Amino acid sequence: MWSRFPFRRLNWCLMPSIYSMCPILTSPANVLRSQIAKLGMRSISSMASFLLSLVALSFLTSLVASSRPAVGVHGVRYDVTNNALSTLGGQRFQSQVGTDFSVQLMRNASSFVWKVFRQAPADRKDVHEVHLFVKIMDGIANTDGYNNIYVGADYVGNVTGDIRLSITEVLFHEVAHVWQWHGQGTAPGGLTEGVADYVVLKAGLGTWAKPGKGSRWDVGYDVTALASFQSTFVADLNRMMKNKYSESYFERLLGKTVHQLWADYKAKYGDGRQ
Repeated sequence: MWSRFPFRRLNWCLMPSIYSMCPILTSPANVLRSQIAKLGMRSISSMASFLLSLVALSFLTSLVASSRPAVGVHGVRYDVTNNALSTLGGQRFQSQVGTDFSVQLMRNASSFVWKVFRQAPADRKDVHEVHLFVKIMDGIANTDGYNNIYVGADYVGNVTGDIRLSITEVLFHEVAHVWQWHGQGTAPGGLTEGVADYVVLKAGLGTWAKPGKGSRWDVGYDVTALASFQSTFVADLNRMMKNKYSESYFERLLGKTVHQLWADYKAKYGDGRQ
């Protein structure tokens, strides 16, 4: 509301001070004429300049307010920078995905990740801004371990089918990386990738995933994501990995070692070819 109606709000705030400084504005009509006569043209001119200054001040304030970036859910700001406009992928992102869609997508993804991880505000990383960059690089996308997400322009340029759906899957995965704990960098990379893909699958995305694939539990991505047996397991494991990681967490949470759990999973689903 502040960015839409700054002029009105500023004037409302200034009204008491204007009235106290300008008795001419608070005088009854029958006294007004005599006061104007007493003030003279010079005073009237000064008063007009004063009021015009207030109008100018409120206008400038409105410009500043309207340039402030929008604040997303829970005070987190989201923005998008396309550094690949000279490429087909950068142009396609700009025309078929766009900034507004991407910002709203990151907001929705953050809210969903917090729900999956069962994170109250006090349990989350101290992140107040999330930045998305479209750039020329190898690969699909990555996150820098904090709050910067990078999407490859070549990937965007080569997407077939629904590009917004593809970007949605990518950003849900990368936003999960922004908010997940990883044992201060000690958790296996395959595990953190699996947790991120678990978020994608929980969102009803990632139709390419098929149970039973993989030769190890920590292969990562959909292989590790699909090997979760308990609805609260990922949230509990993520919480335990805030400061450090240990394979013993699996046994503490599920009563079996991670290797026993993987054997049970493979016995249930085979090699994923069925």
